[in-house]
Amino acid sequence: MWNLNNKTALITGGSKGIGRACVEEFARLGANVIFIARNKEDILKLEEELRAKNYDVTGLVADAIIKEDQDKIVAAIKEKWGKLDILVNNAGINIRKKALQYTEDEYRKVIEINQFSVFELSLKLHPYLKISGNSKIVNIASSAAMQDVGTGVPYAMSKAAMLQQTRSLAVEWAADGIRVNAVSPWFTVTPLTRGLLAEEDRMNPILRRTPLKRVAEASEMANIAAFLAMDQSSYITGQNIVADGGMSINAI
Repeated sequence: MWNLNNKTALITGGSKGIGRACVEEFARLGANVIFIARNKEDILKLEEELRAKNYDVTGLVADAIIKEDQDKIVAAIKEKWGKLDILVNNAGINIRKKALQYTEDEYRKVIEINQFSVFELSLKLHPYLKISGNSKIVNIASSAAMQDVGTGVPYAMSKAAMLQQTRSLAVEWAADGIRVNAVSPWFTVTPLTRGLLAEEDRMNPILRRTPLKRVAEASEMANIAAFLAMDQSSYITGQNIVADGGMSINAI
C-alpha cells in the first residue's frame, strides 16, 4: 500500500538537490514523473539514469517563472496525462546577502521565483489537479520561513508566503479533492549548500543548534514529500512538516 503506483507527478526544480531526490523517490515508488529543470544536459543525464532502472520519467526544459514556460508545462500535462495527481513545487533560488546589500532586481528575482511562480503554476494546473479528484500539492518551504537562520530576508519572506499559500489553498481547494501541504527543511546537503556547509565557521553553529548533530540528506526530505503525496496521508492538509533535526525546539 505504501506506494505511488499509477500516480502522475510533476516536480519542479527536479534535476538537483531535493527536487532530484523527489524525482528518484517518486519514480521508485511507482509514479509516472515529469520533472522540470532549466539545463537540458542535466535533464538528459537524469532521464538516462532513471530510465535504465525502468522508471517512467520525462524531463522538460522550462523555467517556472516564465509565463510561456508555465504554459508549456501545462500543455505537457494535458498531452501526456490529461490530469495531475501530484504537484511538487520545489524550484527556488537564494541570494545570500544582508538586507541593505540587495539590489531591487535581486530581491525581486528571489521572491518571483520562490513565491510568484509557485502560486502561478498551482493556479494554472488546478484544472488538472481537480480532474484527478484525489490530488496533492507538496510545497518545499524552509525553516527560514519561521526563524531567522541567516539565509537572507527575501528568501525567508518568500518561504513564509509559501506556507500561508499552503494553508489558504488547502482550505479553498479541499472541495476540489486537492490536499496541500508543505515540508520545511533545515540545512540539507545539496549542490547549492555544499560550499557553505564545507566552511567550519558556518557548519559548526548549525551542528551545535541541531540535536541530531548533522545536516539532512536530500533523500530525507523526499521521503516526507512522498508520504504527503500518498493516499496514506489522506487526512493531512494545510500542514507544514518541519524537518530540522530538532533545531526549532532546541532553546538552549
